[in-house]
Amino acid sequence: MMNIARYLDSTYLKTPAQSGISDEETLQIDKKLAQEAIDNGIFAVMIRPDYVADIKKYIQERNSNVVVGTVIGFHEGTYSVEEKLAEASKAIEDGVDELDFVINYSAYLKGDLALVKDEFIQCTKLALQNHKIAKWIIEIAALTDVQIADITKNISNWAEESFSENDFPNIFVKSSTGFYQTEEGKPNGATFEGIQIMLDNAGKLPVKAAGGVRTPEDAEKMIGMGVKRIGTSSALGLIKNESSSGGY
Repeated sequence: MMNIARYLDSTYLKTPAQSGISDEETLQIDKKLAQEAIDNGIFAVMIRPDYVADIKKYIQERNSNVVVGTVIGFHEGTYSVEEKLAEASKAIEDGVDELDFVINYSAYLKGDLALVKDEFIQCTKLALQNHKIAKWIIEIAALTDVQIADITKNISNWAEESFSENDFPNIFVKSSTGFYQTEEGKPNGATFEGIQIMLDNAGKLPVKAAGGVRTPEDAEKMIGMGVKRIGTSSALGLIKNESSSGGY
């Protein structure tokens, strides 16, 4: 069986208010996630910005190389460029390794491509200057196939215009937040069809499939398609060859 653990971002992104629990209980969930990653060779943990400093310290105290990632402008993506830069800067100060920005897909849908390009360039530059990975969540469930292709192609083009080829492995296009509300039971995470469109249009940029990867077989298929990372709330189950019926 393929070693899928090294592709996985073990993810917990609910706020205490969303979960109905305290900050301390949320931190304990994040620590459990980090320990599972340490014990099972999972590549990264993806958590909310408020918990980055504590989880980075927790991992370092255990002499582990597990990567710490967080989300910026989450989950709607409508934060201003200045707000996204400020949130990312704080996460960098707290020791984050990777920054998953939610692109302003609402602005994209309104035709304000200049705004989307500006935030992409400014936020990616901040990440790269600080030797961090930047991933751009395009929220494919909110887009048509044509729009998925277009926004992915635009990100690829902007990267080629603004950054060096050496930077490209550190600039991802990512599928989903897991929080978008779809209608009629449609998937709100990665689908094989959506990911293939992203792969076809991402150029030299890597692609991360997030949400909706429920079985080890699905994960292996995504990796076989060319995906470089997978975001999931079921990382431990996937590497233990278990299926997940819900969650991210």
